[in-house]
Amino acid sequence: MRTTVNQRSRRLFAPAAVAVALLLSGCASSERAQNTVYDFGAPLPTAAAQAPAVASLPSAIVVMDATGPSALDTERMFYRLNYADALQARTYANARWSATPLNLVTARMKARLAQSGMKVLSATDAASGVPILRIEIDDFVHAFASAGQSSGQVMLRASVFADHRLVDQRSFNRSAPAPGNDAAGGARALADGADLVAADIVAWLAALQPRMTSPAPAPTLPRR
Repeated sequence: MRTTVNQRSRRLFAPAAVAVALLLSGCASSERAQNTVYDFGAPLPTAAAQAPAVASLPSAIVVMDATGPSALDTERMFYRLNYADALQARTYANARWSATPLNLVTARMKARLAQSGMKVLSATDAASGVPILRIEIDDFVHAFASAGQSSGQVMLRASVFADHRLVDQRSFNRSAPAPGNDAAGGARALADGADLVAADIVAWLAALQPRMTSPAPAPTLPRR
């Protein structure tokens, strides 16, 4: 009798065990899928980086950590279907960034500025007379113009300060075509877009160099 009960128990519990095993296997597969992590990759040398340092660039610059919306202070990867609903930001369920977009853009900006020949300092290394670059990111998204065409959209505002005065502020807007309409293609396009913006900022800093070093204009006194 005991043998018969044990056999019946095995027959009853066997399907349940299989179901639990399949459930755990599905959860593990889902967890592995969600662990697809992307970053910008190594900053490969650009044509500007391979050329001699630009003499008109400042010798050193302080780069503050980029700021932006709270959505960009997470590792989530966003995409937007502009052809369907441009006001809805969606997230890839099975992919994420290795760091927040704010941190990724800050790191890439520092790398590109250093490649151009400048000494890049952080806020804790700030010294008197060294200009300060502040970056505010407005948009950083994998944007779809149609179901089969997408690009990495990077929009930000950059401000340069010297001796506690605002030298200039400018908005930058760059998009780079995505090689694929998925998370991997979006990551590549956004990395390329960040590089394009960094190149624009290097050129902008070169044009601003005379204004960074010249003394601030003296206040105009009222005539008596």
